[in-house]
Amino acid sequence: MKKKKSFFENFANKITCWTGSSVAFGFALGIVITWLVTGPVFDYSDTWQLVINTGTTIITFLMVFLIQKSQNKDSKAIQLKLNELIAASKTASNVMVDIEDLDEEELDVLRKYYQRLSDKAEKAKDIHESHSIDAADDLHQWKTKK
Repeated sequence: MKKKKSFFENFANKITCWTGSSVAFGFALGIVITWLVTGPVFDYSDTWQLVINTGTTIITFLMVFLIQKSQNKDSKAIQLKLNELIAASKTASNVMVDIEDLDEEELDVLRKYYQRLSDKAEKAKDIHESHSIDAADDLHQWKTKK
């Protein structure tokens, strides 16, 4: 299933890995310290300030896109892994597969269901008694009749 990655994919992965390293932090810190030390040499001029402002703005602008790409990829992978876990579980609610595509109101409805499930599990004193939001009411009625 491995497919050759595009140039941008490889580039983005390498840059995001490198920028998260302590070497990259040290490099950035070195640039800032060099800039600060050269302040008196350039008499703290507007050009001296403009150099750091322009440099950091450009780097930040480009990094936003690289970080977003990396986060989008990670998010997709996590969603797929979670979908696989839901699909593999006999007692999991299939309603949860692809919920990332729901809008805010639909997510709020699901959150309320889970809050109800949590409340019932709390009353039962056993978190293993309820298995899904689909069956929460039936299970609760069955458990309280014991």
